[in-house]
Amino acid sequence: MDQLLALRVFVRIAEAGAFSKAADALGVPRPTVSKLISDLERHLQVKLLQRTTRRVSVTPEGVAYYERAVRLLGELDEMDESAGSARVRPRGRLRVDIGSSLANLILIPALPAFRDRYPDIQLDLGVNDRPVDLIGDGVDCVIRGGELADTSLVARRIASLDYVTCASPAYLAAHGVPTQPAELQTLAHTVAGYFSSLSGKAFPLHFQRGEEQVVVQAPSGVAVNESTAHLSVLLAGLGVGQTFRFMVAPHLASGALVALLTDWTRARHPMHLIYPSGRHLNAKLRVFADWVAEVFAPFDDRRSG
Repeated sequence: MDQLLALRVFVRIAEAGAFSKAADALGVPRPTVSKLISDLERHLQVKLLQRTTRRVSVTPEGVAYYERAVRLLGELDEMDESAGSARVRPRGRLRVDIGSSLANLILIPALPAFRDRYPDIQLDLGVNDRPVDLIGDGVDCVIRGGELADTSLVARRIASLDYVTCASPAYLAAHGVPTQPAELQTLAHTVAGYFSSLSGKAFPLHFQRGEEQVVVQAPSGVAVNESTAHLSVLLAGLGVGQTFRFMVAPHLASGALVALLTDWTRARHPMHLIYPSGRHLNAKLRVFADWVAEVFAPFDDRRSG
């Protein structure tokens, strides 16, 4: 039995809650994963995992073993980095999940510089606006917006983004220019909607002016659940919407979109690089996190006031 591989397999199963997810994340055949766990339990003469047809749970003995295994594997990885050249040339596969507009407009255009700097890192990008399970999906880190609710995760803030309320000239010619947020709730106007991939619920528009706050939850003629598609809806003249300033800046400059209700603001959207707190921050993740902070710095609206 390869006990080190068995340890890695056990830790990943305990985190993901499934043999199949562990096999896929580690690139190990599923029959091999089952055999490694059976061999490890036989070697220890203790049951680590409780398997049913629906789920895999960790036994009390398995919980204690998991905690020590995580520490041991972290120390081994750190030893490898210290003894080898990993600190100078980080290497290996890094799985990152990121929202669509952030990937297409910020991260991917900057990737040639990352590849030149770290040619031995294989970067796998999951690009979508759907929330992911870092542990269960075998993702090393995600770049997402919003406040961090899960205290088991570590978040590094890389930017805060301003919103712009806008619409196309064609839309405004047909529907008029709103002068108050409340007008967006009337039949005269249509909201270009954005709904949650997780819940299916539409996100409202938020407006603030001094102490006054207005939330607009109006029906949408067209609603999407992906950020670049939402920009396309606005450009097509299908409604009024709120989106990030960095996305619409060139379209505002060209006149393809028009900023509206500019005396109202919306709270900035914090962007974070997030990874599990129990996971060892290896060299490739560390250098990627530092590089991402550099890339997002010019888009941080906190820098402009």
